[in-house]
Amino acid sequence: MSNSGGSLTDKDIGHATGAAAAANGRGAAPTGYYRGGYDPRNPMAHVHAGDEPRLPAFGGEFQPGLWRPAEKRQIANPAPLGLSAFALTTFVLSAINLGARGVNVPNIVVPLAFGYGGLVQLLAGMWEMVVGNTFGATALSSYGGFWIAYGLLLTPHWNILGSEGPYKTDAINETDPLMSESAMGFFLTGWFIFTTILLLCTLRSTVMFFLLFFTLDLCFLMLACSHYAHSGGDEAMFHTLTKAGGGFGMVAAFLAWYNAFAGIADSSNSFFLIPVFHFPWSEKGREHRLARAATRESRDHA
Repeated sequence: MSNSGGSLTDKDIGHATGAAAAANGRGAAPTGYYRGGYDPRNPMAHVHAGDEPRLPAFGGEFQPGLWRPAEKRQIANPAPLGLSAFALTTFVLSAINLGARGVNVPNIVVPLAFGYGGLVQLLAGMWEMVVGNTFGATALSSYGGFWIAYGLLLTPHWNILGSEGPYKTDAINETDPLMSESAMGFFLTGWFIFTTILLLCTLRSTVMFFLLFFTLDLCFLMLACSHYAHSGGDEAMFHTLTKAGGGFGMVAAFLAWYNAFAGIADSSNSFFLIPVFHFPWSEKGREHRLARAATRESRDHA
């Protein structure tokens, strides 16, 4: 993997953190355990305990915090596959939302939503469970489910949102002919809330990992608001917000590909590695600050 933390190689061990790093004065092992080893202030502290080195957050492995590589892992890193499936499907739908080349009918997304963004991403999420990555399993499996659900919404046979569908009965047409728009708004709002939860888990990871979820969150928000605007009869705002959602979705797609490339590329298959930019307040950023302080201190004593 890349030198950003894709796998535990000789060059990565020097950048690992955890109990082993604490022995060298670069960090501190979890303390303050309560009876039974549980600390309510840090319920996941046991995950970071022990003497094994831990790698910093890395989008290429879909790991937002300190993590240990799986011992004798028998399967490849599933994160780039899930990220690529998400990226391509999102790219196509976002191009349609932007109105690229005058295309405004989204049904071409249906086969992608079922086959690549749905099934393949769901499988990648299941494989993340095998390697013990809770965040990756939750995110990739959920977004795989999202694409399958979205594909069902657009499938003509189901006619969920189409004419003569459940939202186009005579009774509904008399009371609220645009009820389906509000329903789609609820659907997308739920995914906005879920993505916000995942976004909060990336605040101590890397810039590229955080930006992926940040732009995706804004994409869901813009698209949800566009349907609410449409249900209220504001056609102009509907088109404006749909294009805004398409723009944020397009950026999210390329950020997903960026993180996928970071997880695939290493010195054996690429002439260059791409940076992932750790936040200054992350564990990796803290190590860099301590290293710079130690360098300045040694220079002053010299």
